[in-house]
Amino acid sequence: MRLIRGLHNLRDRDRGCVATIGNFDGVHLGHRTVFQRLLERGRALGLPATVITFEPQSMEFFNPDGAPARLTRLREKVSAIADDGIERIMLLEFGPRLAAMDACCFIDRLLVRGLGVRFLLVGDDFRFGHNREGDFALLRSVGAEQGFAVENLHTIKHAEERVSSTRIREALARGDLEQARHLLGRPYCIRGRVAHGDKRGRTIGFPTANIHLHRRVSPVTGVYAVTVHGVGDAPLPAVANVGKRPTVGGAEPRLEVHLFDFDGDLYGAHLRVEFRLKLREEQRFESFDALKQQIARDAAAARHYLSAKTAFDPSAAMPRSRALF
Repeated sequence: MRLIRGLHNLRDRDRGCVATIGNFDGVHLGHRTVFQRLLERGRALGLPATVITFEPQSMEFFNPDGAPARLTRLREKVSAIADDGIERIMLLEFGPRLAAMDACCFIDRLLVRGLGVRFLLVGDDFRFGHNREGDFALLRSVGAEQGFAVENLHTIKHAEERVSSTRIREALARGDLEQARHLLGRPYCIRGRVAHGDKRGRTIGFPTANIHLHRRVSPVTGVYAVTVHGVGDAPLPAVANVGKRPTVGGAEPRLEVHLFDFDGDLYGAHLRVEFRLKLREEQRFESFDALKQQIARDAAAARHYLSAKTAFDPSAAMPRSRALF
């Protein structure tokens, strides 16, 4: 997969493709349906499939304090798109220059002269260009003149349910991980590198792997039963907290994961944390001892749930971990 960062990095070999445009936050079942449709047209035309996306997302530029929570940060999104077989990702920086570009200039510079698009797949409500002046009708009109076809995407449903990033955010916000999994086509996860924390957890018998969220707003908060990938060959059971840690005066949200029965060095490791069950909301305790007692209860609840799930589904077996480092 080729990642093209900005129009200035386009090369002659990048011309000639089929393409789609969007934020693709979460890379859910609806997005993956789009990608499969795009790949089919690409194979029919003998052209590579290109996904055009933006960083930051437009709402994060125009209204940073009111933008919705990110389901996936850029690294996670690029990885998920590549996993679906897309050959190229055209990444555009959404800043003042792109926001001020009029719609016809956007079509000419990016789609016509830049990528040489032969087929474009977009939502029928897609808007672009300065003041959102560009729409599906304009794309189809210019496409007829410039020799590229434009097809619209209607609402994509799965089991009669509309699939959208908004619905997934809503499911995660109310702790409905099963609904989120249903719409994503996989468990919701956060990936990241383990960083040094304040090391309070190890003083009470619950050492944690600390992962920075790298997003302004997290779509999940609270305490969860999770499985962790990236330590050895099999996923490991764990309990996790996402939040600011109010009992210890934390300020920046982070993901803290306690792996059961694990004794090893994880600093610098890249982990994928899959969220399986929400146990409770984050809360402030009157003492550190009260927090320790609650963490013990959370860990016991997470162990019980994950072991029961493993017994029910042998293919999801999660052996008790050993010191692997």
